[in-house]
Amino acid sequence: MRSGFTDAVVLRTNKCLFLVGLIALALLFSPGCANSGASPSAGPGGGKGGRRGPGGGDVPVIVALASQRKVPVEIQVIGNVEAYSTVSIKAQVSGLLQRVHFREGDYVKQDDLLFTIDPSPLEAQLHVSEAELERNLALLAQSEATLKRDTAQAQYSRAQASRYATLLKEGIFSRDQTEQVQASADAQSQAVHADEAAVKSAQAAVVASRATVAMAKIQSGYTVIRAPVDGRTGTTQIKEGNLVAANQTELTTVNKIRPIFVTFAVPESQLSAIKRHMAEHPLQVRVRLQSEPGNEEIGSLTFVDNTVDTSTGTIKLKGTFANSARKLWPGQFVRVTLRLTTQLGAVVVPNQAVQTGQNGSFVYVVKPDRTVESRPVVTGARLDQDIVMEQGLQSGETVVTEGQLRLGPGSRVAVRDSRGGPRRPPRT
Repeated sequence: MRSGFTDAVVLRTNKCLFLVGLIALALLFSPGCANSGASPSAGPGGGKGGRRGPGGGDVPVIVALASQRKVPVEIQVIGNVEAYSTVSIKAQVSGLLQRVHFREGDYVKQDDLLFTIDPSPLEAQLHVSEAELERNLALLAQSEATLKRDTAQAQYSRAQASRYATLLKEGIFSRDQTEQVQASADAQSQAVHADEAAVKSAQAAVVASRATVAMAKIQSGYTVIRAPVDGRTGTTQIKEGNLVAANQTELTTVNKIRPIFVTFAVPESQLSAIKRHMAEHPLQVRVRLQSEPGNEEIGSLTFVDNTVDTSTGTIKLKGTFANSARKLWPGQFVRVTLRLTTQLGAVVVPNQAVQTGQNGSFVYVVKPDRTVESRPVVTGARLDQDIVMEQGLQSGETVVTEGQLRLGPGSRVAVRDSRGGPRRPPRT
């Protein structure tokens, strides 16, 4: 039994030694072990250079030159088109809507006829007021004639009383006769005062009647409703043949759209710059429709609100546009560009040249020896496909616009054109 166990152990030990020998032989003849003495820093030609790509060669990239341009300083936001004025058309008198003189959605001019309300009841009231005025004029004339008659009679009575008083002293008339004449003269004077009061009352009645006639004419004129402004009409709320109530029923609305407003809000941090540039020159506002991004309407900034909205931290502004082609429509949302000024000699590069890292924005700058440098930058406004470099880059320097993912500080690059072919890097 012990001899058999020993033979099995020896057999297993020999098998393990055989497997170890095969593994050692395989490692001896592997390519990695045969070339393990090669220098890792040698390039394809055996020389030393900058940092290579993952495959050991220069990293292919596409580059662009930083250039100087006139750059408009602008604020871009979303705005809302607002009618220059919106007028709600209501009846000022009650009555039957006799006729509508326009179609819904028509463009109308100021003083164009819009509605007619049945004028018959108001015309009748006007005739009554005019008749009342004529009657009061006649009463005034009668009162004035009575005043003239009584005034003449009073003058005669006073003269007669004066003569009787003189003759009384001479003993021609008795005292009783003289007192009777004096009493008659006093009564006549009081009649004159009464006539003067009657004249004033008649005059007041005439004034009141004239006011009533004027009001009746005004009320009668309200039966004809005209457009208060140029603009476009909305929906007609009341149709012909219906009764309308004074100052309650809205018949339609008219929106004035030439000119027209565009309202938008900007951050309150921009307020000081806007006020400063407004004091220097009028500020241009451009808008683009969402459905027609290629077409722009140009206007000017005409309104800055007097209060900052504390809930949003923004301030409301308005631009005024001629809207001669009537492209802007109340209620539309549009893209608004407010131009503050133009920055001269700004350094710009394509947007894709700017990368973002842990420490902020940076670009890869290609040096004359075809190695790259990671350069931190401060960016400014965007201009379509370009971006302004506020700090960190000079005009004429070459930056990488494609291929940054394979780069690091000191990497060597092979400059390609946009189609992938080789080209010489621009001179800096």
